[in-house]
Amino acid sequence: MGTFSLVFKQSVAKDLRGISKKDVSRLLKCFEALAEDPRGKGCEKLSGQERYRLRQDSYRIVYEIQDDVLVAIVVKIGHRRDVYRVADQRLGSGRPCRPFSRNVRPPSHPSARSA
Repeated sequence: MGTFSLVFKQSVAKDLRGISKKDVSRLLKCFEALAEDPRGKGCEKLSGQERYRLRQDSYRIVYEIQDDVLVAIVVKIGHRRDVYRVADQRLGSGRPCRPFSRNVRPPSHPSARSA
């Protein structure tokens, strides 16, 4: 497998402006790994979609892969609490964007979060 080119949606620049320099430098290392192997260690397929996510501490990188042209398109970078919702809006699909998991847990009750 060859090295993939990374393509960033224009909105990703805005995402990065809201993240500390320390965290951005960590994310840059993730981009290098992503270009080498977009399905490598730590990458997870999002359920029901051809999208993936890569974790870096509290941040998530949501991206798509185009194998035929060796391109990974970074759609959204954000905090884990809202990155999937925003990525779904940017991609314009009606389907929710969530990490794929065989061990599905029910969502927690809203009052349990504030405790």
